[in-house]
Amino acid sequence: MRPFALIDSGNSTIPAAHLSFPAHLCYPHACQTAYNETRIALIPAERDPIVTNDSARALLRQLPQVDEILNDPHVAMLAQSVPHNVATDKVRASIDSVRAGILAGTIEKVEREDIVAQAVLGLLSLAEPSLRRVINATGVIIHTNLGRSALAPQAVEAVNDVITGYSTLEYNVKTMARGSRHDHCERLLCALTGAEAAMAVNNNAAAVLIVLAEFAAGKSAVVSRGELVEIGGSFRIPDIMEYSNAHMIEVGATNKTHLRDYERAITPDTAMLLKVHPSNYRMVGFTETVSARDLAEVARKENVRRAAVGAEPLLVYEDLGSGAFVDLSFLGPEADPTVAEALKGCGLVSFSGDKLLGGPQAGIIVGSKEHIDRLKKNPLARALRLDKMTLAALEATLRLYLDPEQARRDIPTVRMLTATAAELDPLAQELSGNIEATAQGVLSCEVVDEVSRAGGGSLPLYDIPTRCVAVAFNAGSAIDCERYLQTKRQVPVVARIKNERLLVDVRTLMGESEAGEVAAALADYARLQGRKESR
Repeated sequence: MRPFALIDSGNSTIPAAHLSFPAHLCYPHACQTAYNETRIALIPAERDPIVTNDSARALLRQLPQVDEILNDPHVAMLAQSVPHNVATDKVRASIDSVRAGILAGTIEKVEREDIVAQAVLGLLSLAEPSLRRVINATGVIIHTNLGRSALAPQAVEAVNDVITGYSTLEYNVKTMARGSRHDHCERLLCALTGAEAAMAVNNNAAAVLIVLAEFAAGKSAVVSRGELVEIGGSFRIPDIMEYSNAHMIEVGATNKTHLRDYERAITPDTAMLLKVHPSNYRMVGFTETVSARDLAEVARKENVRRAAVGAEPLLVYEDLGSGAFVDLSFLGPEADPTVAEALKGCGLVSFSGDKLLGGPQAGIIVGSKEHIDRLKKNPLARALRLDKMTLAALEATLRLYLDPEQARRDIPTVRMLTATAAELDPLAQELSGNIEATAQGVLSCEVVDEVSRAGGGSLPLYDIPTRCVAVAFNAGSAIDCERYLQTKRQVPVVARIKNERLLVDVRTLMGESEAGEVAAALADYARLQGRKESR
């Protein structure tokens, strides 16, 4: 246990050697217990073992008691809505913060009002949800930090329908017997991709894990060195292969992998040829990769030989990453293929539900019925399964794709990806005019040509032409405004800064309603700056 020095509210100091707590009591709980009983505080001995400064001692004596702050009208009102121990902890934390400042020499005066304010903010933080809506004005469509894809209204309605009562999650009303949660999306996935069978788990990383664990555990999987990538959240392909107990066989060089590299690596122990989507990582210049279709031809020849001896066939599996259901070739030759196109060369393909698809977080696996049936029986399938809310949202999203035009119109991600700059211009012009009309001369606006990004590791090489409202500042600054929009608003607005101007990309706004919220937020900032200037 770490040694502590004991500081009381008077002038004496008890040495750490005279203080002992049972091993099961840890700081700060022991500290809090001691404080309640004797109004003392424990300070880590190595930081400040003894208070020798008379002025610091005097300030420490001025610190209010916990009960005094709890009885303050502002604190007491908020404390009624939380358990007493929680309110006490928040008050104690506010006092301890000031105490730490005194001991560090950064606080020269004890202000009771500041302690009360800290306690109030601490209590308010309990009432304010941590996960809440923000307005994405960055132009990054699949913004991982902001929750990736927004759901279509039909998906939201489907979720609401199943969570407000009971549902057919694992019950088949036609047979009046137990059903499978895999059934809800499988038919739609097969119809949209041409796959024989399909299933979904909680994200694409989970999909990669279960496929490797089922088909390559204790065996080898061949993968190009150029595809051994690390994506968001330190998810590394080599690590996930090791965790699944698959033996990774690296082939090729970092920048070039040839078909012959895969062919030479195949042994009787080889269970899989693996293709991995590189996410945001790209190599340009002197490079070469092998397509899944070419790998399929290699696997076909190998499987003829294996069938003759009764050996398990070689699987070609592609981690497609994003998984588009609409043709994105208009963005350029390097655009990701659709899932249906990828399946033509693979036994299994997996992809995310909340990227280019525009649905909820999910890892979707499509392919041959034989392979999917094995995955459904794998023990990991239960651990990684989707809940009823996600299934409802995914099924509703997939149903929209039955009509491609409806998908482009109703699925926010698809609409944002496919909208032209000309289509976005009216909203940008309207937003610019609304901002300037209420800016009181503090702000000035200009509609400018800019670029948006797909985000989420999708289409990293493509700049999507867009229209932005560029806000300049006659008072305040872009950085100050950005801080205000994010930290002082009930619904934060996340934009970007370029050349000391705040850029609001209308591509990622959810229509006129959010544009109105942005205009109102900037008007509030302008009024605030106007008052500062008039002082």
